[in-house]
Amino acid sequence: MKLLVIYAHPNHRSLNYAFLQEIVRGSEENEAFEEVEVLDLYAEAFDPVLVFNEEKRRRDMHADPELEGYREQIKRADKLVFVYPIWWGRPPAMLLGFIDRMFASGFAYRDNGKLLPEGLLKGKTAVCVSTMKGPAGYMLLWLYNAHKTLMRKALLRYVGFGKVKFFEFGSMESPRGKQKEKLAKVYRYFRTTTA
Repeated sequence: MKLLVIYAHPNHRSLNYAFLQEIVRGSEENEAFEEVEVLDLYAEAFDPVLVFNEEKRRRDMHADPELEGYREQIKRADKLVFVYPIWWGRPPAMLLGFIDRMFASGFAYRDNGKLLPEGLLKGKTAVCVSTMKGPAGYMLLWLYNAHKTLMRKALLRYVGFGKVKFFEFGSMESPRGKQKEKLAKVYRYFRTTTA
């Protein structure tokens, strides 16, 4: 199994970066993974701004030469892992801009005249590892699971992903946030998962 970890946090001294390190460590110790690749969107200086104009047409997005390397990374991966903070109840603009630009018609999905398009990224699975300052129940009780609905249904399932697993950690700026236990939980998952 080939793993692509997409990291979307600007600070390499953050808790998100610690989660990234535990994901990589666990995956590299797991014989189920033959390849582990990390795409750090901020370190890459990825431009999340979607542009359409006379030179860049929407219908040509799937073949944008600027994004070819990223398309190859996504194609190679069996499992994509997204590591990001939740800001204002959703992933950061950097990650959403990456998805805007990468999940283009002709690459990630194809219109087929039905209610939902044909997802072209079938067979892939995803894991979303996210952190937030507020309590974990905030997303469920106040925002009605908007984050999970966005990531699972509106984005990943739309383009053909199968299973989407979430590690959604709240109270991460609190001294009682059990950060070490949560880091260990993520490590164990990636150390032992077979699917």
